[in-house]
Amino acid sequence: MQFTAGQIAEFLQGVVDGNPQVLVHDVAKIEEGRSGTLTFLANPIYTEHVYTTAASVVIVHRDFQPSKTIPKHLTLVRVDDPRAAFARLLEIHEAQRFDMVGVEQPSYVSPRATVAEDVYVGAFSYISQGAVVGEGVKIFPNCFIGDGVRIGKGCRIHAGVKIHSNSVIGNNCVLHSGVVIGADGFGFVPNAKGEQEKMAQIGNVIIEDDVEIGANSTVDRATLGHTVIRKGAKLDNLIQVGHNAEIGAHTIVVAQTGIAGSTHIGNHCLIGGQVGIAGHLHIGNRVKIAAQSGIGSNIPDDAVVQGSPAYTIGDYKRSYVLFRNLPDIKQQIDQMEKDLEELKQAVKAAPRPEAHDEVNKKP
Repeated sequence: MQFTAGQIAEFLQGVVDGNPQVLVHDVAKIEEGRSGTLTFLANPIYTEHVYTTAASVVIVHRDFQPSKTIPKHLTLVRVDDPRAAFARLLEIHEAQRFDMVGVEQPSYVSPRATVAEDVYVGAFSYISQGAVVGEGVKIFPNCFIGDGVRIGKGCRIHAGVKIHSNSVIGNNCVLHSGVVIGADGFGFVPNAKGEQEKMAQIGNVIIEDDVEIGANSTVDRATLGHTVIRKGAKLDNLIQVGHNAEIGAHTIVVAQTGIAGSTHIGNHCLIGGQVGIAGHLHIGNRVKIAAQSGIGSNIPDDAVVQGSPAYTIGDYKRSYVLFRNLPDIKQQIDQMEKDLEELKQAVKAAPRPEAHDEVNKKP
């Protein structure tokens, strides 16, 4: 599908600087632009590419002032936020790419499932009895939707996703390939012989609206009650969320992080990659946890922590200065001990003054 620069500017509430009739049919990075492509300039370090790109349209900031002559083939669209504007266009581009409807064969859709008319179901997928799939949902090949699962409107379930029984997925969620929702939580109880006996996991998973979960991440079902991912949370690839955990609204969790069972994480948190969070903890709102940190205790609102075990970022940075200087500090201590020992030996070897008894005579 093609759009003119004028149509793009109207959609973005921007201003055309150049030919409003120029057509674009694809997107590209500014340094790799081709004729007929649309790109954007948000980072000043790429400004020079504006004067050399072969792209037809570049989205720029409304106040952008070129320092060189703009190529004749290039049209600028001026907006308040080029990155946000380009992201909106990419969403449209993405929606067109996934604009498919119907059930491919071979697939199985239970006659006791409720599936909206405009849903897409890719080949080799399985939708179990009692499942409810909302309008505009895209389920790509090799997916499994278990008994009683509910999927809200506008969701994209990428290839190879498994959603186990009674899980609830909100509206406009994205689950990437390999995601597993609602597998059993890790619950075992030792018996009198010291053997581990499995505790049945009879809860479920609830994922609220606008959540995105990256490839090969897992969210375990609760033992009782719910494991919950709140509205707008974003989980990267290879993340483990344990049973009965809760991740707050609009929290971001980066790749390879593990969140143990029954831990509650607040809203608007930022959790770096390879973080390990122990179970039954409370992480406050707006908390920031640096990559590779180990969390073994509760964290209050607005804290910024780093390290394993993690502590406040200011203390960590001050400690890190000492960590880096430990070899030099060790040498200084060794030298001080050597000097002290030499001083002791010198004191022992020094001649002692003779003692004199003072006799106090009466007048």
